[in-house]
Amino acid sequence: MSKLIIEQLQEDGRRSYAAIGKAVGLSEAAVRQRVQRLLDSGMVQIVAVTDPLQLGFLRQAMIGVKVSGDAQRVADELAEIEEIEYVVVTAGSFDVLVEVVCRDDDQLLEVINRRIRSLDAVTGTETFVYLKLRKQTYAWGTLR
Repeated sequence: MSKLIIEQLQEDGRRSYAAIGKAVGLSEAAVRQRVQRLLDSGMVQIVAVTDPLQLGFLRQAMIGVKVSGDAQRVADELAEIEEIEYVVVTAGSFDVLVEVVCRDDDQLLEVINRRIRSLDAVTGTETFVYLKLRKQTYAWGTLR
């Protein structure tokens, strides 16, 4: 039943408990309790998704980071950088991938040169500048 509730919230995070209850066959109170448990457990977050371009952030990029030593420690350090929105430890050509949202190219250069490359364990980076976003979805959360 939680999966059905999650699917309803993914379609519209502002959907009322009553509307969700009607769609999944539960009372409003039961939906409220289940949603609260999902939030308390950290399984879901209900957030507003923004368009960085419309907010004045004209440069987005994915940066592949090569590391010497503990990739998880470096990932934790990278996660502290304000402009970095996404951090994942990976296998393959890069040890860590980060997504950066910046006002402009000057800020991106600052983040790469002075913040990322200055970390002792970082041995190299490769930057993939976003030219156009073609798809972004958050509907992958439940398996049937």
